[in-house]
Amino acid sequence: MRSDANIAGPMTDPVPGPRTESAGEDVSRETPTPMDDTPIGRAAQLAVEALGRAGEGLPRPEQTRIMVVANQKGGVGKTTTTVNLAASLALHGARVLVVDLDPQGNASTALGIDHHAEVPSIYDVLVESKPLSDIVQPVLDVEGLFCAPATIDLAGAEIELVSLVARESRLQRAIQAYEQPLDYILIDCPPSLGLLTVNALVAGAEVLIPIQCEYYALEGLGQLLRNVDLVRGHLNPNLHVSTILLTMYDGRTRLASQVAEEVRSHFGEEVLRTSIPRSVRISEAPSYGQTVLTYDPGSSGALSYFEAAREIALRGVGVRYEVQHAPQMGAQNDQHSMTEGMQ
Repeated sequence: MRSDANIAGPMTDPVPGPRTESAGEDVSRETPTPMDDTPIGRAAQLAVEALGRAGEGLPRPEQTRIMVVANQKGGVGKTTTTVNLAASLALHGARVLVVDLDPQGNASTALGIDHHAEVPSIYDVLVESKPLSDIVQPVLDVEGLFCAPATIDLAGAEIELVSLVARESRLQRAIQAYEQPLDYILIDCPPSLGLLTVNALVAGAEVLIPIQCEYYALEGLGQLLRNVDLVRGHLNPNLHVSTILLTMYDGRTRLASQVAEEVRSHFGEEVLRTSIPRSVRISEAPSYGQTVLTYDPGSSGALSYFEAAREIALRGVGVRYEVQHAPQMGAQNDQHSMTEGMQ
């Protein structure tokens, strides 16, 4: 006859502490399950290690690194990459500013920043020449992270910028006049190659291109690279593609592996070793006004962005760029013809 304890089974051990197995009358040994022998345990261990590294900090750049997150193809993870890399760098101890140049304002939403129509925004900086310091807001969840929000007013900025003096370099001038110390500025571009994106390319030194691991991943990328060359030749000699990040990677599919291999063979060392997995947590976080780093720091998405941020920070050690001043008015004709060619 079985006892009640046997019927209850191993999940209702009445005695706290390690369980033992009997291997004969005189032999008793503990049988703990190593934490990292299960998927959940491995994820938890990685989360602990990643959060520990976040507290350590990373080498700070010698000067502010301005990174333009661009890809005119929609749905590749530009905004997601911008806000999560920014949060990762800030959690590593850096001071980071996110400039939201997308009229949809998704980066502002993901960072929990109020960006309704009456809020001072990047539109006021570009069109009304308002100082950048007047619109920057701190991100409450992450110390050292700041945001220049976008509002719906930005949707008309493309047309309004056309008639303004130095229309391609207005963001550059605003950033140069910003006096608060920053380690990184990440600019989230709209999915187009208009004047807003041109302003970002003129203001930055590095271009970060997220590429999704799906069919047609490289479609249209050639035009973006040609535009980078045009801006470098006419307006910003320092501009270059420094980073390619593979997003929405699904290791279960052959397609993702093939796309990743193709991108790595095409771009070489610019491609980060870390790729960002397709993750429900990454998709859920913005609806709570958070990045995945604060929403679920132990998730695969959060860990991947932590590692990508480390790679970016370590790659930038010792890199310096000459400060380029805004183009003079005498060059307006060349600028005009260049911008027309980018449309």
